Amino acid sequence: MITRRALVLGGLGGIGAAAATGGTAYALVESEVLPGKVRLDRALGKCGDAPAPPAASVEPERVTWRSAHRRAAVTATIVPPAAGRPLRGLPVAVALHGTGDDGSSLVRKLALDHYLPDAVARGGVPPFALVSVDGGPDTYWHPRAGGDDPLGMIVDELLPRLRERGARTGRVGAIGWSMGGYGALLLARRLGPARTAAVVAASPALFASYEDAVAANRRSFDGAADYERHDVFRALDELKGAPLRVDCGTSDPFAGRVREFRERVRPEGGLEGGCHDAAFWRRQLRRELAFLGHRLGGR
Repeated sequence: MITRRALVLGGLGGIGAAAATGGTAYALVESEVLPGKVRLDRALGKCGDAPAPPAASVEPERVTWRSAHRRAAVTATIVPPAAGRPLRGLPVAVALHGTGDDGSSLVRKLALDHYLPDAVARGGVPPFALVSVDGGPDTYWHPRAGGDDPLGMIVDELLPRLRERGARTGRVGAIGWSMGGYGALLLARRLGPARTAAVVAASPALFASYEDAVAANRRSFDGAADYERHDVFRALDELKGAPLRVDCGTSDPFAGRVREFRERVRPEGGLEGGCHDAAFWRRQLRRELAFLGHRLGGR
């Protein structure tokens, strides 16, 4: 097994030697081992660089409330399509973060407050609002045994709050990265095709088994039954009718499982050179935001 000690102390040479001995690929993801793999792939030219964000920018708005479904205070970070543009009349795409992040850090990491206004002003994308919300550091966006229900928070608390402010929430978009990419697929299942305008799953955390999931993050599921209940491969029919885009880097440890998902569902997007990191995710953003905006704007 590849240990964190081998990756941290061994340098790039140690990483290569450790990698050669095998180990659970999925355990490299969403764990402390991942940075070592990314460093190795970057040294080999597999990751590529993160592009500088567009010059255009807007000031996000933050709204905080006590969530009954999450049993905690949550913050929604609202990114408008242009400076000073109110929510009234705008369609909405919910943005779901990965492990260890929250709604605000996701916006900063991927410069969503730069990419969205640029897509609208320069890319011809119909205007919509991105709303990134706190789902917990490792809930994997599904209801948990302890009572934490981030999907319920989105459906029963976030969307009604946006609707009260005039946003169009009859049909919404979803976009997520890593854990959030998996969560975006779950949200589409929860809403159903009648309420799902479009879904983007970027490097979604798709596991081959419950054992792989807990090897990557022991808090990802409450047990084997919980994993099976929320395994998107067991409910592919529930995604039919929802426009779907799935992207992943070829050096991403989830690439194999994502490739299998793509072969079975045939979404837009694809696998390109890159890793499980913000550099790859930023490079895909223009196309992903266009995918969302043109489908949201068509309703």
